[in-house]
Amino acid sequence: MRIAVMRADELAPGEHRVVQVGRRSIGVFRVGDEYYALADHCPHQGGPLCRGRVAPLATAGAPGEVALDPDRLFVACPWHGWEYDVTTGQSFLGPGEAPVRSYPAEVLPGDLTPDPVTGRVPGPYVADTYAVTVEDRVVVVDTSARRAAAPAPGVEETAP
Repeated sequence: MRIAVMRADELAPGEHRVVQVGRRSIGVFRVGDEYYALADHCPHQGGPLCRGRVAPLATAGAPGEVALDPDRLFVACPWHGWEYDVTTGQSFLGPGEAPVRSYPAEVLPGDLTPDPVTGRVPGPYVADTYAVTVEDRVVVVDTSARRAAAPAPGVEETAP
C-alpha cells in the first residue's frame, strides 16, 4: 500500500520525522534529495528507533582528521544506542543482527492540502469509475466503457 505522508518540502536535508501510518510508526528521513523510511521499531529490543539521535558517518584518515559524510546518516536507538544506516536499515552493532525494516519512499507530484468541504487530503491516485444507471429498479453498472475520473485539485495524473 502506498500512502502520502507529508509534503517533500517539510524536511530539509539531514532532517527526519516520525509519522503514524495506521498502526505503524515510521521514520521518514531526507538524505540530500533522497527520502528513506524505516520502521520505528528497533530489532534489538523493540525500542522507538526513529526517535533516537541521527548523525552522519564520521570517518578519520589520520588522528585528528575527522570528516562527516552527510550522505551516510545513522540513527541510534535511544534505548541501547544500536545504530542503523538510514538508507539501508543495516545494523552496525551486534554481529548477525537483522536490519531494521525499511520501506521504499519517493516523491510524487501532488498536494496535501485538505479539501475545504470534506477536510480530507487527496492521494496521488485516481480510481477508474463506471457509468451507473437504474433500469426498472435494477442498478446496472456498465464496465465496457471506463471513465477516468478527473484528478483532485492540485494532483497531477501519472501513468500506471
